[in-house]
Parts: sequence; C-alpha cells; structure tokens
Amino acid sequence: MDDTVKLPEDCEDMRDVRAGVDALDRRLVDLLALRFGYMRAAARIKPERSHVRDEERKAAVIAAATHHAAQNGIPAEAIGQIWEHLVEASIAYEMIEWDRLKNDDRA
Repeated sequence: MDDTVKLPEDCEDMRDVRAGVDALDRRLVDLLALRFGYMRAAARIKPERSHVRDEERKAAVIAAATHHAAQNGIPAEAIGQIWEHLVEASIAYEMIEWDRLKNDDRA
C-alpha cells in the first residue's frame, strides 16, 4: 500500500480505516484486472470453446482459496462464496473473449 495508508493495527480512527480499505480496494481491482488478463490469455490459447469451462479446475481453485483463507484466519466459507462468483465471472468473461478472438480469426 502507499506510504500514507496505515496498517490495520496502526489505525487510530475511522478515517484511517476507510483510507486503508479504499487503497486496498484499488489494489484488489488492479489484481483482478491482471487475473482477467489471464482469462484473455486462456481464451487465446484454448483451441475449443468447450475447454473454457472446467469444473474440476473450478473446484480446485475454490478449494485452494478457502484453504488459504482458513490459514489466514479469515472466514473460509465467505471466501468460498466470493471465489465461486469470481470463477463464474471469469468463465463468462473467458467465453466472451474466446468468441471474440475466434470470430476475429475467421474475419
């Protein structure tokens, strides 16, 4: 985080907390943009549209996130729900990108 944002344990008032949350939200969106970049790469690499949805991989990703959450002492069930939505959104995005890229190839 930037140097003006305090760590949670150093926050003295709600202004400090909100500044930290806002800064972290910006970083999370930046990380999600990178994650969706990987979805674009997957769409480019996968030869068949049917390869986009991989339920085994989806389950493994969600399980890894919930395990990591539990290790960090945060609510694993909530993280599992968030990751369920994230992975489904990623699959939907990858489908759109796959269609766009493959249709551009045919033009």
